[in-house]
Amino acid sequence: MIQDFREVMSNRTDEELIKIVTVDRNDYQTEAVDAAEKELKKRNIDETKIESVKQDIEEKETKDKEFESSIVSSGTRLIHTVVDFFGFLIIAFILSSILQLFYNPSDERTIRLVGYGLLFVSFLIYFVFMEYKFQKTLGKFITKTKVIMNDGSKPKLNEIFIRTACRLIPFDNISYLFTKNGFHDRFSNTTVIKEQKNYC
Repeated sequence: MIQDFREVMSNRTDEELIKIVTVDRNDYQTEAVDAAEKELKKRNIDETKIESVKQDIEEKETKDKEFESSIVSSGTRLIHTVVDFFGFLIIAFILSSILQLFYNPSDERTIRLVGYGLLFVSFLIYFVFMEYKFQKTLGKFITKTKVIMNDGSKPKLNEIFIRTACRLIPFDNISYLFTKNGFHDRFSNTTVIKEQKNYC
């Protein structure tokens, strides 16, 4: 068994070994920790580097925990869904009113096609424009939250397009009730966090 641990530890990176003998020490068997310590000595890794890497690991884990705790709840996402639905309808109503000034079809088929097209354009304008420009929709303004990438950066236009397109997946608007991030978050590598937090 000890020999097996030595072989396993010999394939680990310096950072992984340091994490094992410091931050995650209690998560490993004594023999595994001993093997990791011996491997570090074999590689001539000094205490200064060990302490430096340990601090980096602890800072990253603290930041990750803060980030995880900042992700909004399903209740907040429900508020977003309701408010954004009405926000989207307002945009559709405004565009419809403007369109009627210039174009007023009479046959039912054309009216239906124009209506669907208008809804789709309104949908894109509302979500793409709002989330790209402000990182938030009306619902997120109310709850003081914003959209970010999973790495903490601001989403680019193509990433917002992907996020918006994924909203068309059936049952997307209730998917966050079963998981912390809904379909449109998961497939676009985005998430919604409390606005006062800064992870960029």
